[in-house]
Amino acid sequence: MFTIKKFTSVQALLLFGLLMGVFIIYPNIAQIPWDIPRHVQSAGEGGGAMQVPVHTMNIKHVCFESLTGYWLFFVFRYLFFSITIWVLLIINIKKIKQPVFARRIFLTAVVTALAYGLYILTSLSIKKHIDCFTIHLLFQFVVACVLCVLIGYATALYSVQREKELEIERLKRETLQSRCDALANQINPHFFFNSLNGLTYLVRSDDKERTLEFVNKLSNVFRFILQSDKKGLVTLSEELNFLDSFRYLLEVRFADKLTFDIRVDESATTMKLPVLSLLPLVDNAVVHNAIDSEHKIRMVIATRSDSDSGETVLTVSNPIYPKLEKPVTNGTGLTNLSARYQLMVHKDIRIEKTDDTFTVILPLS
Repeated sequence: MFTIKKFTSVQALLLFGLLMGVFIIYPNIAQIPWDIPRHVQSAGEGGGAMQVPVHTMNIKHVCFESLTGYWLFFVFRYLFFSITIWVLLIINIKKIKQPVFARRIFLTAVVTALAYGLYILTSLSIKKHIDCFTIHLLFQFVVACVLCVLIGYATALYSVQREKELEIERLKRETLQSRCDALANQINPHFFFNSLNGLTYLVRSDDKERTLEFVNKLSNVFRFILQSDKKGLVTLSEELNFLDSFRYLLEVRFADKLTFDIRVDESATTMKLPVLSLLPLVDNAVVHNAIDSEHKIRMVIATRSDSDSGETVLTVSNPIYPKLEKPVTNGTGLTNLSARYQLMVHKDIRIEKTDDTFTVILPLS
């Protein structure tokens, strides 16, 4: 996968310097077909004063030396520009990481001027000073300087932007995680007091067996809820085991006026979803609907293949029997569930509502 770190490694910058070196000396490359004949002609004229027996050999020797010197200096020019660009890129990307344009262009210009001076001194020392003081050579150094400044500045801007995006993403995750923790904190006291009411009913009815079973199921539910903060995703099988205990408590509380119809494929039980996904949906149905002899609630929990994506989803639906008085709730149950899905699964839940039925569709991963 492409990353800015790979692009700005020392080896990558060296390779980029070699490629840019070709770009910088391209005018010299294009001039080769005209330079070589000129060197040969110049070498031939220089050997014309020799004696006839050695004339041909001297001309060939002088031409060979001239062409060898030409190619060696050509390679030197290429490597010099490549290394200069490499150094300038390291300064602009590795050393100056903040997008401060004035400082960047000043340091790059100073280093480029030093490189230009070194190039001239080297050329004069080996008597290859034909292009030392030409506008063409000066323009090549200016182009190398400007390109390295722009590349370094663009890289710095990208890095700053990337850091901001990562920071925003981190803050989003922390916010969503705090909302998940808040959801668990809301569930515990709310569920605890409702469960105590159910237990009180059983104690008063003097049904010891159901009371013991109720306490056992209540213990399972609280154990699962208290351990939920240590879990992110759980299998559908774990969530249904929790629901088995939870629904028993509700069936006792509502005297079998609230029942469950669970239709889950065996192959889907190993798929995962955020912990405590079913609890707010069941609680939502209980809070917002009238449950009595005339309005019995039968919740249907089933798996199916989604018609849009083709993926396996879990549907939780219940009939709608609105209460005469609107319930007082904070309305965070479905909101928090949606946020947890985006945080943990990177998918959205869907809500489908008709006049008679309320359905929530949960993606499974």
